[in-house]
Amino acid sequence: MRNSKIIMSIRMIFKMLLRQKIVLLLILLIPVIFLLIVELTASENIHPIEFLSLEVPESIYLPERQISLAYYSIATCGFLVAFLALFLVQQNRLVNKRLILCGYHPTELLMSTLVVMVIIIAVIAVYVGCLALLFHKFDHVTGFISGLMLIGFVYGCYGLFVGSLLKKELEGILAIVLLVNIDVGWLQNPVFFTQSENKNFTQFLPGHYPSQSAIMRAFTEFPTDDITIYAIIYGLLFLSLAIVLYYFKMRIHKF
Repeated sequence: MRNSKIIMSIRMIFKMLLRQKIVLLLILLIPVIFLLIVELTASENIHPIEFLSLEVPESIYLPERQISLAYYSIATCGFLVAFLALFLVQQNRLVNKRLILCGYHPTELLMSTLVVMVIIIAVIAVYVGCLALLFHKFDHVTGFISGLMLIGFVYGCYGLFVGSLLKKELEGILAIVLLVNIDVGWLQNPVFFTQSENKNFTQFLPGHYPSQSAIMRAFTEFPTDDITIYAIIYGLLFLSLAIVLYYFKMRIHKF
């Protein structure tokens, strides 16, 4: 595995992304629209928030507007990173096949994709976190942004897995929409989760631990080490499956 090839592949991926001007514009606008709608529609009603992922379950009370700003920041990061990770794999599939025929190894192409995804996660998390600060001053800004990175990692790995598993763009989009919308788009809403009658099901979904971590880091001093580890394990599981599928398919088509 040569570093020069990885660096060249990273440069090509970024050039490809920069040519998608409408996509880049939507990435900038979607968080603004989501958070602006929350600011315009959310009330100041106080709601209880439960954290069942701790050794001893805890609850806090927060205004609906604060909860919604934090939650939709989390959901936005999950959506954007998952779709971009899917795009990185599916959009470059034919190009990568040609690169393998020209001497690239599947591991080099996969490493370059992972590096780009990590950079994307960091940029989107910082952007959405700073944008949310325009509407509300969170108690722990860096902790909140690190929580956004965590949800980005989990759903970025899920996007890589879906992109490696499914060839067609429409199928991949539907697979992303299905899980992300049910999980971070609905069931992980702190208000809904607190009042849910079947919390055990929700806790098994991939967005649970990173969502809880981001909310706790934003508003409390509760420890999040164990929750962070569980979230990383979930992301690594998706990533491992993506690596196996990607490597196998590229190796098969090489010959």
